[in-house]
Amino acid sequence: MSRQRSTKARVLIVDDEEIIASTMQEFLQGEGYEVAVAADAPSALASIERFEPELALCDVQLPGMDGLELLEKLLKLRPEMLVLIITAYATVESAVAAFRKGAHDYLMKPVIFDELLLKLDRLIRFRYLTLENQALRKQLHAPVDITTLVGESRPMREVKKLIRKLGPTRSNVLITGESGTGKELVARALHTQGVDPGSPFLAINCAAIPHELLEGQLFGHVRGSFTGADRDRSGLFAAAGRGTVFLDEVGELPLLTQAKLLRVIETKEVMPIGATRCEPIAARIVAATNKDLAVEVAASRFREDLYYRLNVVSIHLPPLRDRPEDIPDLITILLARHSQALNKRIDGLDNAAVRRLASANWPGNVRELGNALERAAILGEGPTLTLEDFPNELVGPQGLDDNADDLRAALERFERQHIRRVLERCDGDKKEAARRLNLGLSSLYRKLEDPST
Repeated sequence: MSRQRSTKARVLIVDDEEIIASTMQEFLQGEGYEVAVAADAPSALASIERFEPELALCDVQLPGMDGLELLEKLLKLRPEMLVLIITAYATVESAVAAFRKGAHDYLMKPVIFDELLLKLDRLIRFRYLTLENQALRKQLHAPVDITTLVGESRPMREVKKLIRKLGPTRSNVLITGESGTGKELVARALHTQGVDPGSPFLAINCAAIPHELLEGQLFGHVRGSFTGADRDRSGLFAAAGRGTVFLDEVGELPLLTQAKLLRVIETKEVMPIGATRCEPIAARIVAATNKDLAVEVAASRFREDLYYRLNVVSIHLPPLRDRPEDIPDLITILLARHSQALNKRIDGLDNAAVRRLASANWPGNVRELGNALERAAILGEGPTLTLEDFPNELVGPQGLDDNADDLRAALERFERQHIRRVLERCDGDKKEAARRLNLGLSSLYRKLEDPST
């Protein structure tokens, strides 16, 4: 059993026999589970809110309340939880009664630990596949209308230009950029610019799914191919049809899965787990990563042939610190969303707050900016947000004149500061700095003429 998967499962043991409960707790903790124990029904019900278990092992014979009655109460409080009934007196009638009340499996006493692990493993797979199926159905029926990419800076104009050119093609695209820059938005924009924007756009985070389940999600599986595979299931490549499969964090794929993905790209066929025949696919692949895949290739952590197959054309999303002129527009759009979501009037930020946000470093990029604005929108008491509504660590002193109320002047000063930082990174080479800034050399000299630069 995979410890990587089981460490993500919280298990509640409900049993009034202290020795049995503590023995199971110690064993499951040794297998990587997070475990809580309750000796009776009131303790179990109290643990639901505090511990938020994903699975419960519930004894039928409990003091004060029958285990099946407790089962109903547990599932009312946490309907997504999976329950395994433990009994010393299993009959067909009692098993049917347990399943009718919502149990997912049962186990006989004395508990055999190998059997317990097998059943828990099957339940975890079942829970995960159920959640993935729900997410997949939501994506299949979600509208393809996407948020317009915000920003008219030179780097963002280049990104939009590439999207317009690449959208109608079927070529694979690799999107690079730091976390929080909006790589999935770009992928969705590519999809809606395509020849069939009504087709499915299916996204998967390659870093968030246990490796042993990832291939099933991508390629599908047939019934009986592994424990818990009780029916055939299409993978994302088949379900997308002529749409788009978005592989987020593609740099996290294990090497074995990389080899299988490479074959899918080369042959335009997919082999579901446990199948004996390949199925043709037509989906377009858009991948994204915050890693430098060339470095990963050099370190033998990413296949060179797969890198070139994915990187037919690349789009690089600039970090927010390299396009500060877009921050005022982003503030307007993000605040409007938060205002609507909170049903709260928010007119905007005062000049001092805008200047400070425009000069912040934002290592988390647009995502971090959005979170900061949401927090301020929640805590702010007036329709205009001020610096006091933001945490000090985000808007601490930045060396700007807070008494100047001219937003354009503040942004121009920040632009000059940014140019100076780029020049320092280029060891004073103005030609290289102009290239990195996407400026003409004459424009760079003109901006440098200001004596404060």
